Amino acid sequence: MTAAYSIETKAHDDGSQTLTIAGSVTLQQASGFFRDLLERTAHGSAFTIDLAGATTFDGGSIALLISRISELEQTGTKISVVGARPDVARLLSLYECADGLCDRPPNRPGTLQQIGAATCQIIATLRDVLAFVGALTISTWRAIRDPKSVPWRSLTRLLELAGADGAPIVVLINFLIGFILGLQAALQLEKFGANIYIADLVGKSLTRELGPLMTAIVVAGRSGAAYAAELGTMKVSEEVDALRTLGFDPMRYLVIPRVIALTTMVPLLVILGNLVGLLGGLLVGVIELDLTVVGYTLQTQNSLNLWDIGGGLIKASVFGCAIALISCQRGLATRGGAAGVGASTTSAVVTILFVLVSLDALFTVLFTRWEI
Repeated sequence: MTAAYSIETKAHDDGSQTLTIAGSVTLQQASGFFRDLLERTAHGSAFTIDLAGATTFDGGSIALLISRISELEQTGTKISVVGARPDVARLLSLYECADGLCDRPPNRPGTLQQIGAATCQIIATLRDVLAFVGALTISTWRAIRDPKSVPWRSLTRLLELAGADGAPIVVLINFLIGFILGLQAALQLEKFGANIYIADLVGKSLTRELGPLMTAIVVAGRSGAAYAAELGTMKVSEEVDALRTLGFDPMRYLVIPRVIALTTMVPLLVILGNLVGLLGGLLVGVIELDLTVVGYTLQTQNSLNLWDIGGGLIKASVFGCAIALISCQRGLATRGGAAGVGASTTSAVVTILFVLVSLDALFTVLFTRWEI
């Protein structure tokens, strides 16, 4: 195709060159125009590009011209553009940075803007949470009316993952908590000759507070993070949408079994953790305070009542339900690929820990007020 443009080069005594571009440069001639431009500006320390004879430039051709000018300026070559007609100059102004505006750093959001953005984010999160609670309530009612619609076969696997697979770390953590608690108490009780009361301190601390809370924190780090990551991956890979397409309710298929699994297994893990924690205190009492196993056991039985153990198990059930609900909600709210899955998992764990401590404080206040 015959070129509709021409480029003439004139060298000057000072080493600079003038490129005179004339005619019409459109998208059809863009590739040839750019090759000619590269060849004629390959050598030189300064160029003046005269566009007085250029009758037509389209956006693509102007972009190529500006791109080449930018490359030359980055190498230290001096470039000036002169003689452009009004319509060509208008196109040039769209691609060029006027008065150094492109060199300015982006404006940092102001305080009010940041507060507004945070408020909008909180409102959006609350909206998602309320939508999740509403959908879960409807799905739970439908599951009660039609229990066969819940995939009970998956519940066995979830119970195993949350319970049996998590038991070793729960046992280890609670044993160490009981051991540390007993060791710290022994240092003080021995001064007053109240060695036997180490059983009271370790027993009540574990069954009422530390046992349920520490077990729930371990479960949050294991099962809570796993649920959020698993459901988040399913959401970004559109598996959740596929379930809806196939006629399966994600709440009944994914959420309800996980809530049942953690609500059931966390109290059982707490019972196991309490027993092992008491063994840790017993070990300290026997080694450090010369107590007998029978004496320590009898003192533990006398100090604990049914409500000490029952109150801890109530906490454990609520903690397990909260872990499952928060992790599933954050997982199903995931957006944005792998980065979104990581963000949702982090958000789930942080939120769960905050909620666990808040719930524990609430239970403690209520039990204290009710004197139970």
